[in-house]
Amino acid sequence: MQNYVGLIHKDADSDYGVSFPDFPGCVTAGVTWDEAWAFARGALALHIDGMIEDEDAVPEPASLDAVMADPDNRHAVAVLVPSPTPPGRR
Repeated sequence: MQNYVGLIHKDADSDYGVSFPDFPGCVTAGVTWDEAWAFARGALALHIDGMIEDEDAVPEPASLDAVMADPDNRHAVAVLVPSPTPPGRR
């Protein structure tokens, strides 16, 4: 199992949003932190499953240091989200 960096962010008057730098377009949100975290795991799993089904290459996880070196990511809280993909399916 590999871990991907998820970025959790919250603006005033909004839900907690989650994005994945390794997977542009893979986003989710939750009303609470816990809900956003749970939805992040599901969104990542669904996204990776779709890539495998489409026979797209699943990227290796970027390091936390590399993700946080991007100034655009510094407004978010980084969390590690486990990939549910079995080994050998990439």
